[in-house]
Amino acid sequence: MKSHGGAGHTAGPAAVPSTRASGHIAPGTRRRPHAYLGALAVALCVLSPGAVPAQQAPATITNPLEGRADVIDEGRSLFNQYCAHCHGTNAYQGERARDLRRLNLRYGPQAPRVFYEVVSNGRLDKGMPVWKTVLSDEMLWQVFTFLETVQTPP
Repeated sequence: MKSHGGAGHTAGPAAVPSTRASGHIAPGTRRRPHAYLGALAVALCVLSPGAVPAQQAPATITNPLEGRADVIDEGRSLFNQYCAHCHGTNAYQGERARDLRRLNLRYGPQAPRVFYEVVSNGRLDKGMPVWKTVLSDEMLWQVFTFLETVQTPP
């Protein structure tokens, strides 16, 4: 490396410009303003308060049919038609992993969200099919409304 008497120096591909009073760059030095601007942009993105969303709790999904007794029988019928082969008639199933009478015990206030996401997207690795393409949202919530009537008390 060639010394420029402290006026500037070459440090690999990027160089520090000269600080001479004339404002000229010392021989052998280069300016790379785009490199500095790129680094500044990255730093601002990383340090910006809105750049990285904070970990948020999952969105709360509520049952739009909650409290509607008029949909319980239809929900029971749909459940027995589509779900009973794995989850038992009227949701009475002895196997804990498939016992939907424990939704509130397992998931508390997140039970509607967990139900909706699992039924909509399935759990193929556990044998749960995707029902979103078979049952409408209205039908899914009718099933959930029925399931709310058979929950195991805490």
